[in-house]
Amino acid sequence: MSACISQFDGRSDPALIRSLVELTQAGLPLVDNPWAWIGERLGLDEDAVLALLRQLQTEGAIRRIAAVPNHYRLGYRHNGMTVWDVDDSHLPHLGPLLGSQPFVSHCYRRPRRDGWRYNLFAMVHGRSANEIEDYRAQIRQLLGDACRTDDMLVSSRILKKTGLRVGRR
Repeated sequence: MSACISQFDGRSDPALIRSLVELTQAGLPLVDNPWAWIGERLGLDEDAVLALLRQLQTEGAIRRIAAVPNHYRLGYRHNGMTVWDVDDSHLPHLGPLLGSQPFVSHCYRRPRRDGWRYNLFAMVHGRSANEIEDYRAQIRQLLGDACRTDDMLVSSRILKKTGLRVGRR
């Protein structure tokens, strides 16, 4: 293990970045202070770990660090990708509004394609099919007259979601 670096100096060190990915690719450890835990293993202090993560986020290598709960284990067994045909001029306001709803896990704009008119997508999770339909009704109310039509794509199977995985050196 290298000597402890008190501050991250902002230089890209491919070996350090790879070690960071290897340590975190399966998720952050369930410890009181994961940043210090990572730092101990990388030879960095907590502030240096956070500075490195901020730099990687600024450079676009990391989009975000967030908890990814297994919604099925939490009782949310119904979900659907709701799709909306919304007037483009209203998207800057309505997209963030829709994304801020507590029953929406992620929301994004997509370009329209030939034969596919929908431009606003929102993943909705619920405990029952009726709950999902209630959420869709709430979304229709939020979108109002800016929404021309909508639909919902329902998952046919569960896919394992993972981030970047690298092999050990």
